[in-house]
Amino acid sequence: MKIIGILYHPKLDEARKLSDRLAKSLRSSGYSVWIGSAWEEQAAKNQLNDSELILSIGGDGTILRTARIVLSHSIPILGINLGRLGFMTELSAGEAEHRLPALLSEQGWIDERAMLQASSTRSGHTFHALNDVVIGRGAVARAINVDVNIDGVDFTSHRVDAVILATATGSTAYALAAGGPVLYPESHNILLQPAATHLGLGYGLVLPATTTIKLTLHTYYPGLLSIDGQDNPPLEDSEQIEVKQSPFQTRFLRFKPRQSFYSTLAQRLVGK
Repeated sequence: MKIIGILYHPKLDEARKLSDRLAKSLRSSGYSVWIGSAWEEQAAKNQLNDSELILSIGGDGTILRTARIVLSHSIPILGINLGRLGFMTELSAGEAEHRLPALLSEQGWIDERAMLQASSTRSGHTFHALNDVVIGRGAVARAINVDVNIDGVDFTSHRVDAVILATATGSTAYALAAGGPVLYPESHNILLQPAATHLGLGYGLVLPATTTIKLTLHTYYPGLLSIDGQDNPPLEDSEQIEVKQSPFQTRFLRFKPRQSFYSTLAQRLVGK
């Protein structure tokens, strides 16, 4: 491994300071290192050529931005946590600062996570999400109606605050807060989870990876399409969003054993 990129959360002073310290340590170990803000997407993309690893320094939100930046490059991400939950991160700041060069000389493993692709039939825009695709109400606090079609079959109509389509990675995010199950992180299944149901089925549904879901919005007020909580274009009445598995995956470099997911989950959610 020769070239390592570091993408940091620009609003966290410690993230930039830690980036500088890690860059200095890695350079002294023979690596070529570049540093950038995870918020400056195009500038970061311009530096990806020949990079073999990206360090994401911040929290899960920083990782979501990093995943979008490296989307078509298949570059592994190593997450270093300065946030709150850090479900997707691998190392604490202290672990990274004291152990990173030694860890990179060890035999880690690649954790490949499924993503979703969402396409708007009206605008033609296509998005890719590591966590979730959400059709929700906009600024007006009124429930919306969302028709759900699964593989060409009309399934149900929800009157809700939102309908969430989540990956296994996203099953510990908004979908979990809405009462959904946690999927094993390497699962490619798709979770359909309504949020704050007023009328319709209030239960989540786990769908095969090959499923295509079409969501049609009915509302008097503008709704919202949310892609990982970061791209948030408005939606109009009768707009349809088609969601299926993305051709891209997000790849994480891991050093902890696969089974550590369960202890991490308990620690993050209930403090055990």
